[in-house]
Amino acid sequence: MKKMERLTRIEHAGVVAVVREDSQKRAIEAARAVIKGGIKGIEVTFSVPQADQVIAQLKEEYQNDSSVVIGAGTVLDAVTARLAILAGAEFIVSPCFDQATAEMCNFYQVPYMPGCMTITEMQQAMKSGADIVKLFPANNFTPQMIKAAKAPLPHVNIMPTGGVNLENIAAWKQAGAIVVGVGGNLFKGVKDENYELVSQTAKQYIEVWREN
Repeated sequence: MKKMERLTRIEHAGVVAVVREDSQKRAIEAARAVIKGGIKGIEVTFSVPQADQVIAQLKEEYQNDSSVVIGAGTVLDAVTARLAILAGAEFIVSPCFDQATAEMCNFYQVPYMPGCMTITEMQQAMKSGADIVKLFPANNFTPQMIKAAKAPLPHVNIMPTGGVNLENIAAWKQAGAIVVGVGGNLFKGVKDENYELVSQTAKQYIEVWREN
């Protein structure tokens, strides 16, 4: 039940902000800014220094807001997945599929979203309990890839990540994306500590997602 509840919240969020900053402080401020702008899905990547501490702090800050869902990204192995889960991560995202990580997430009833590029990879991930697969890097494909994947795998839920922007997010949703991962220009204000710009950009993304 816990896993299904988390999946529902991820789907309801629609847009997951991929936080890749070079310090704990910037990562936390960036996450706060996108949440303020209306994006309630947060993926803290393990390229962020002490990412587990960032996850723990954000979980504590937003513990009373059930619409906010905090997860971990760039999780390459089961050890990192467990570290993230114990810190409070409510979903785990990987750039590639890893069987041991899938089993760890299933054990803790935490959704696992591995990066896949082929039908074979998607099938393997689904057989191992992945409820959502990350089409990554999505900029290698067009939104029609979702339709193509759903022909042989009609039950696959796809989250395109990498290259998703304000110009193509509507096309990805219309093609059948259950959720999208967004980084890059969403955080263009962070370098200058212009977090209001981050919030405004987040608002644009969520508005486009909800309108389509």
